[in-house]
Amino acid sequence: MAERISEAELAVMEALWASPVPLTAQEVHDRIGDARDWSDRTVKTMLGRLLAKGVLAHEEDGRRYLYRPAVKRDAYVAGESRRLVDRLFGGRAAPLVAHLAEGEGLSPQDIAELEALLKELKA
Repeated sequence: MAERISEAELAVMEALWASPVPLTAQEVHDRIGDARDWSDRTVKTMLGRLLAKGVLAHEEDGRRYLYRPAVKRDAYVAGESRRLVDRLFGGRAAPLVAHLAEGEGLSPQDIAELEALLKELKA
């Protein structure tokens, strides 16, 4: 994925990722429009941008379009995570974890999950 997805576009993608079936623009609006105070036109603008970026696909269904993600959520998250680590932490995960531990503090549950992940990675 060459172009980045904005925070607003991500709201549209989340609605589509959460749906097991393709959605119309109206259905996307129904799921996120009120929470973001967006008009139908705003949702259609976001859908158009996402189509241009190649992260959405659409098909005609009579006089309307059905939209579906062309990128899986886990692939998007992996790419964004990698970019963040590369940009802010020189491509290394350890400084990221250290930053989280120092700044925000890790809960006992976070620590237990990290320990389990490390054990799994070592095996």
